[in-house]
Amino acid sequence: MDIDNYYKEIENELKNNILPFWDNTVDEENGGFLGRILNNGKIIKDSPKSAVLNTRILWTYSAVFRKFKEERYLELAQRAYDYIERYFRDDEKGGIFWLLDYKGYPIDTKKQIYAQVFCIYSLVEYYKISGNQNALKWAIEIFELIEKYSFDSEHPGYFEAYDREWSPTEDVRLSDKDQNEKKTMNTHLHVLEGYTNFLTIWRSEKLEKQLEQLIYIFLDKIIDPKTGHFNLFFDERWISKSNFFSYGHDIEGSWLLYAAAEMLDDDDLMERVKKASLKLANITLKEGLDTEGGIMTEGDRNGVIDTDKNWWPQAEAMVGFLNAFQISNDRKFFEVSYNCWNFVKKHIVDREKGEWFSRVNRKGTPNLSEENKLGPWKAPYHNTRGCLEIMKRIKKLSSISQNF
Repeated sequence: MDIDNYYKEIENELKNNILPFWDNTVDEENGGFLGRILNNGKIIKDSPKSAVLNTRILWTYSAVFRKFKEERYLELAQRAYDYIERYFRDDEKGGIFWLLDYKGYPIDTKKQIYAQVFCIYSLVEYYKISGNQNALKWAIEIFELIEKYSFDSEHPGYFEAYDREWSPTEDVRLSDKDQNEKKTMNTHLHVLEGYTNFLTIWRSEKLEKQLEQLIYIFLDKIIDPKTGHFNLFFDERWISKSNFFSYGHDIEGSWLLYAAAEMLDDDDLMERVKKASLKLANITLKEGLDTEGGIMTEGDRNGVIDTDKNWWPQAEAMVGFLNAFQISNDRKFFEVSYNCWNFVKKHIVDREKGEWFSRVNRKGTPNLSEENKLGPWKAPYHNTRGCLEIMKRIKKLSSISQNF
């Protein structure tokens, strides 16, 4: 197994397959980027444009410009920032809208905390390449809004969503597939991720305190002590309201938790997080990894309940298992990371039209007509970040490559 070849293959995939697809998703007629493209290549021109998609595009092009320093990536990052700032930003009430129509008019003005923190995440990455002080100021403003309205000081954590005026709203779901509960693992995971990135450029005592508190929330509230999985949905008092698991979130959380703890100067916390991260990685390997390769979608205490393989858990598994190898020196984790990439190469990568299929069945077959190649949730973030993380981590491992 050639560790250097892993790097070369991943770099080639990112630069010559993933990014070229997204380079061609500019909406020349209405500004910004297109809202939906199907797996078969059909463009849905009048599709709404989501905050999740657009902030993830901004993060992606900012991150790849920082890595490769190619001018077209900077231009696309600037295009994404300009569009978000002009159309998604709520200048009157603060924060960003959840959904626009294809011409940029707000059609869902709710303040979903998931979207607000992704805006912070992307603004931070954009600030790193631009030095734009307005972007930094905006990120701080959104942070303060989240802390003012969403943070629950009685039972520490973050409530899910508000209306445009930041008043409570009855339907707080991210999508129709989610339970309508006050607190979720998913939103907390991405608040953790966003705050971790924010702390790299803004060393605020308040931000550091909230990030530390988030880590403890995961350790003490979200990780199920009986199963070792993340519980997914909770009431305001952190009583679990779900009985199934998301293997992709388990392995994603394993490395995001570790990355967050690395930002804090606390050896005892770091050791506790290390144990939790390795447990999450081992559980994903044992229960979520298919015998044919790839990470399956969901399970419960009786076993796997959804054997489909979405694109994003594969990218997160590549990183999560490599992170587990780095902190444990257990070779099996490197091998599983590389094998996940082999599954992606064989079944998830679209060699004809570029990018990755959003989902394949257990046999590795995609639905070419109905699934999104680009959509409200199908963005370049998971696989681009996965590639960048793999390359960064392999560089750190290069000094021990002779052991492979």
